[in-house]
Amino acid sequence: MPVVVDIDVMLAKRKMSVGVLAERVGITPANLAVLKNGRAKAVRFTTLAALCEVLECQPGDLLRWEPEERAGDVPLAGSGAQPLTSGPDS
Repeated sequence: MPVVVDIDVMLAKRKMSVGVLAERVGITPANLAVLKNGRAKAVRFTTLAALCEVLECQPGDLLRWEPEERAGDVPLAGSGAQPLTSGPDS
């Protein structure tokens, strides 16, 4: 999934446990684990806002987008990856 959840990073920075965060946000530890481990299909804005309030952060500190690499994709210029060659003439 191209959206990566970094709740564990913020928990470490705040030296807070999953249980404490779940209690303060008002969700079950199991539901927080689903979100934290990237298995959630959606997150309510009210939950995201509560997470940000408790962790004193911005939504972008908790969620980030990483493009998925697919077979046949050509690396973008400046990405540091070497272009693929098809033979001695390339």
